[in-house]
Amino acid sequence: MAVKVLVVDDSSFFRRRVSEILEQDKDIEVIGFAVNGREAVDKANQLRPDVITMDVEMPVLDGISAVKEIMAANPTPILMFSSLTRDGATATLDALDAGALDFLPKKFEDIARNNEDAIKLLQNKVKEIGRRRLSRFSRPAPATPSSTSTATTSRPAITQPDISFNRSATPSAGPAASIRASGKKYQIVAIGTSTGGPVALQTILTQLPANFPHPILLIQHMPAAFTPAFAARLNGLCKIQVKEAQQGDKLMPGVAYLAPGGQQMLIEGRGGNRTLRVFEDDSARITYKPSVDVTFASTAKAYQGDVLAVVLTGMGADGRDGARMLKQAGATIWAQDEKTSVVYGMPQAVASAGLSSASIALSDVATRLVREIGCG
Repeated sequence: MAVKVLVVDDSSFFRRRVSEILEQDKDIEVIGFAVNGREAVDKANQLRPDVITMDVEMPVLDGISAVKEIMAANPTPILMFSSLTRDGATATLDALDAGALDFLPKKFEDIARNNEDAIKLLQNKVKEIGRRRLSRFSRPAPATPSSTSTATTSRPAITQPDISFNRSATPSAGPAASIRASGKKYQIVAIGTSTGGPVALQTILTQLPANFPHPILLIQHMPAAFTPAFAARLNGLCKIQVKEAQQGDKLMPGVAYLAPGGQQMLIEGRGGNRTLRVFEDDSARITYKPSVDVTFASTAKAYQGDVLAVVLTGMGADGRDGARMLKQAGATIWAQDEKTSVVYGMPQAVASAGLSSASIALSDVATRLVREIGCG
């Protein structure tokens, strides 16, 4: 079954370009267009697409406002397009706050080494989040003018986007509350993620106490223009400190270090003098910058088995090779479960390789972390 897509942008050139790219893939069908946010809301109700691609800046109704209305009436996976600027980063994070699942820069050359890679990335993102929707729910029939009032209540809500950046999460009182800690001692926590990661990280980090006793490494696939704004936003919401990692940062307890977009993050030194090495990586061999594999491997070398690593929602398998190195060193690996993952790619890769000792719902990760670390 083809993933049905509604393309929303006020630029006719960009609408045509996105449509041409998507329809090169036989598993994707573009079923409609909208030229502003108001029309997007109406078309979402009428056509019931599996995925919506949405521009941020549009006339009549902007993309963020459109996302809010769509998620309130007809929850649908939404992929945002935005500019790689400070304002663009802030607006994109606001769109994720409103319920969008993921984002891409409008200039495709900014996200890939060549045009072919950029085309595949867009197609794969649309298919992944669209198939996730299709695997959970059957597609309702498109609304007709006479049935619009009832159609808006017939579609089940998507669980993941309901978590908001500006809403403090509360610790889970579910199954995780009854699970005992292993008694293992740790020195550091490392978390890797991609698609769906910004909301997942916010969910976890806002639940951690100010006295969290270890440094935390965060590896999120994200453009360089976005990571400063993302780190600043998390820092304003969390009890712990969150910062974009910088060359030479000393690893401190209760501080989360977000790997800068477009660069790699490694650990140098030993004992109490461990610092971060942040550098630009021109290697064509490594696809992701930052790479979960690269940071996990460095963490395994620096801390051996005294690591608790968590692999969250994301496309692909970044993190599997690094998790294998951590596992061989004696570290503990957890993976997000399939049900709460926006894309069950990275967690599945780790779980299928037999590297993770637990598959955990997103809402339970923080509770389990606090109990396992022993700072509750």
